[in-house]
Amino acid sequence: MPIIGAMSVEAVLTRIQEIRTGLDPQAAPPPATGTQSFAGQLGSAAATLAAAPGAGVALPLSAPALPGLAGPQGATAGQSMVALAEGEVGQAEQPPGSNDSPRIAQYRSATAGAGVGPWCAYFTSWLGQQSGAPLGESGQGFGSVSALYGWAQRTGRAIPAGAGVVPQAGDLVVWGGEHVGIVESVGADGSVHTIEGNSSNAVTRRTYGPDAGGATGYVRV
Repeated sequence: MPIIGAMSVEAVLTRIQEIRTGLDPQAAPPPATGTQSFAGQLGSAAATLAAAPGAGVALPLSAPALPGLAGPQGATAGQSMVALAEGEVGQAEQPPGSNDSPRIAQYRSATAGAGVGPWCAYFTSWLGQQSGAPLGESGQGFGSVSALYGWAQRTGRAIPAGAGVVPQAGDLVVWGGEHVGIVESVGADGSVHTIEGNSSNAVTRRTYGPDAGGATGYVRV
């Protein structure tokens, strides 16, 4: 039988019965441990206490989750951006070389004052906006890779690339002022797998060595 906090199940049940008896001397003794689960006994005891006028005692209606049994935690912004980017792989310019398509126009909508043009930064700005982590001091998004990385440096989000620097999924990866993508995963051998807008006129998956193809740095959103 697992231990709840510093008390055994039997000690907890005994204490519950003492509290119930203090509130209602006529209360029947609890069922034998083998006939009702601990969670059931705790729930019924909590209901009795909650119903007692002026009891001033509150117990949870369910036992706390034990380590390892808790539900999944909410995804980070970076993880949400990766999941969103994965669903966009294959979106392409129409026609090729135009820097435009109905979907790319949606990417541009995340950046204030955007116009048709190179759209890798528009794409990452859209990922951030859609994932609840808009890029920029006022969430304005970026059409310029240099402006995006400058914002990251000002706000402590920039991680310069170098020996021993290992990105994590959800980091943006920047190559000078020319191009930006998002890290999808990092392999056991250090290889960096990315998803990039405006790569061969589409949203494309790429794989690089541990230096991410000579990346300038990363942005942790």
